[in-house]
Amino acid sequence: MTIKHKLPAIAAALFLGIGSAGTALAEESHSGHDMSGMNMSEGASSPAAKGYAEAMDKMHEAMGKIEYTGDADVDFALGMIPHHQAAIDMAKAQLEYGKDPEIRKLSEDIIKAQEAEIKQLQDWLAAHQAK
Repeated sequence: MTIKHKLPAIAAALFLGIGSAGTALAEESHSGHDMSGMNMSEGASSPAAKGYAEAMDKMHEAMGKIEYTGDADVDFALGMIPHHQAAIDMAKAQLEYGKDPEIRKLSEDIIKAQEAEIKQLQDWLAAHQAK
Protein backbone atom coordinates (compact mmCIF):
# COMPACT_ATOMS: atom_id res chain seq x y z
CA MET A 1 0.00 0.00 0.00
CA THR A 2 1.41 3.39 -0.98
CA ILE A 3 1.52 6.42 1.28
CA LYS A 4 -1.25 7.93 -0.88
CA HIS A 5 -3.58 5.15 0.24
CA LYS A 6 -2.51 5.28 3.88
CA LEU A 7 -2.68 9.07 4.32
CA PRO A 8 -6.50 9.42 4.53
CA ALA A 9 -6.68 6.75 7.23
CA ILE A 10 -3.83 8.33 9.18
CA ALA A 11 -5.38 11.79 8.88
CA ALA A 12 -8.77 10.50 9.98
CA ALA A 13 -7.29 8.72 12.97
CA LEU A 14 -5.40 11.81 14.04
CA PHE A 15 -8.40 14.05 13.55
CA LEU A 16 -10.77 11.73 15.39
CA GLY A 17 -8.35 11.44 18.28
CA ILE A 18 -8.11 15.21 18.49
CA GLY A 19 -11.81 15.65 17.75
CA SER A 20 -12.99 14.04 20.97
CA ALA A 21 -10.99 16.53 22.99
CA GLY A 22 -12.09 19.33 20.65
CA THR A 23 -15.74 18.89 21.62
CA ALA A 24 -14.94 19.63 25.25
CA LEU A 25 -12.72 22.55 24.30
CA ALA A 26 -15.41 24.01 22.09
CA GLU A 27 -17.65 24.37 25.12
CA GLU A 28 -15.20 26.55 27.05
CA SER A 29 -13.84 30.00 26.38
CA HIS A 30 -10.61 30.01 24.43
CA SER A 31 -9.16 33.03 26.17
CA GLY A 32 -5.72 31.99 27.27
CA HIS A 33 -5.62 29.24 24.63
CA ASP A 34 -4.13 31.38 21.89
CA MET A 35 -1.56 29.18 20.18
CA SER A 36 -0.16 32.03 18.10
CA GLY A 37 2.81 32.29 20.47
CA MET A 38 3.93 28.79 19.49
CA ASN A 39 6.22 29.91 16.68
CA MET A 40 7.29 26.57 15.28
CA SER A 41 9.16 28.08 12.36
CA GLU A 42 11.92 29.58 14.52
CA GLY A 43 13.70 26.23 14.90
CA ALA A 44 13.19 25.02 11.33
CA SER A 45 16.34 23.49 9.93
CA SER A 46 15.63 23.77 6.18
CA PRO A 47 13.53 25.91 3.86
CA ALA A 48 10.98 23.09 3.55
CA ALA A 49 10.78 22.61 7.31
CA LYS A 50 10.36 26.36 7.69
CA GLY A 51 7.48 26.28 5.20
CA TYR A 52 5.79 23.40 7.05
CA ALA A 53 6.25 25.10 10.41
CA GLU A 54 4.93 28.41 9.09
CA ALA A 55 1.82 26.59 7.83
CA MET A 56 1.29 25.11 11.29
CA ASP A 57 1.91 28.47 13.00
CA LYS A 58 -0.69 30.10 10.75
CA MET A 59 -3.17 27.29 11.48
CA HIS A 60 -2.65 27.48 15.25
CA GLU A 61 -3.14 31.25 15.19
CA ALA A 62 -6.36 30.96 13.17
CA MET A 63 -7.72 28.11 15.27
CA GLY A 64 -6.93 30.03 18.46
CA LYS A 65 -9.15 32.88 17.26
CA ILE A 66 -12.22 30.75 16.51
CA GLU A 67 -15.27 31.83 18.44
CA TYR A 68 -16.97 28.49 19.06
CA THR A 69 -20.75 28.52 18.99
CA GLY A 70 -21.57 25.32 20.85
CA ASP A 71 -23.11 23.92 17.65
CA ALA A 72 -21.02 20.85 16.86
CA ASP A 73 -21.60 21.13 13.11
CA VAL A 74 -20.74 24.82 12.85
CA ASP A 75 -17.73 24.45 15.16
CA PHE A 76 -16.45 21.51 13.11
CA ALA A 77 -16.67 23.57 9.91
CA LEU A 78 -14.99 26.57 11.56
CA GLY A 79 -12.09 24.41 12.74
CA MET A 80 -11.65 22.43 9.56
CA ILE A 81 -11.12 25.47 7.34
CA PRO A 82 -7.77 26.50 8.91
CA HIS A 83 -6.86 22.82 9.29
CA HIS A 84 -7.36 22.24 5.55
CA GLN A 85 -5.58 25.50 4.70
CA ALA A 86 -2.54 24.26 6.64
CA ALA A 87 -2.55 21.07 4.56
CA ILE A 88 -2.64 23.19 1.40
CA ASP A 89 0.20 25.41 2.62
CA MET A 90 2.31 22.38 3.59
CA ALA A 91 1.65 20.74 0.21
CA LYS A 92 2.73 23.93 -1.56
CA ALA A 93 5.98 23.96 0.43
CA GLN A 94 6.54 20.31 -0.50
CA LEU A 95 6.03 21.14 -4.17
CA GLU A 96 8.52 23.99 -3.89
CA TYR A 97 11.26 21.94 -2.21
CA GLY A 98 10.43 18.26 -2.70
CA LYS A 99 11.55 16.02 -5.52
CA ASP A 100 9.83 12.63 -5.13
CA PRO A 101 7.25 12.22 -7.92
CA GLU A 102 4.83 10.20 -5.78
CA ILE A 103 4.82 12.75 -2.96
CA ARG A 104 4.60 15.65 -5.42
CA LYS A 105 1.50 14.04 -6.99
CA LEU A 106 0.05 13.52 -3.52
CA SER A 107 0.69 17.19 -2.70
CA GLU A 108 -1.10 18.24 -5.88
CA ASP A 109 -4.03 15.98 -4.99
CA ILE A 110 -4.13 17.37 -1.44
CA ILE A 111 -4.27 20.94 -2.72
CA LYS A 112 -7.12 20.14 -5.10
CA ALA A 113 -9.13 18.17 -2.53
CA GLN A 114 -8.59 20.55 0.38
CA GLU A 115 -9.47 23.62 -1.69
CA ALA A 116 -12.73 21.93 -2.72
CA GLU A 117 -13.50 20.99 0.89
CA ILE A 118 -12.78 24.52 2.14
CA LYS A 119 -15.24 25.82 -0.47
CA GLN A 120 -17.81 23.24 0.63
CA LEU A 121 -17.34 24.19 4.30
CA GLN A 122 -17.59 27.92 3.52
CA ASP A 123 -20.76 27.37 1.47
CA TRP A 124 -22.26 25.21 4.22
CA LEU A 125 -21.43 27.83 6.86
CA ALA A 126 -23.00 30.58 4.75
CA ALA A 127 -26.20 28.56 4.55
CA HIS A 128 -26.31 27.29 8.17
CA GLN A 129 -24.46 29.64 10.47
CA ALA A 130 -27.17 32.32 10.51
CA LYS A 131 -29.78 29.90 11.92
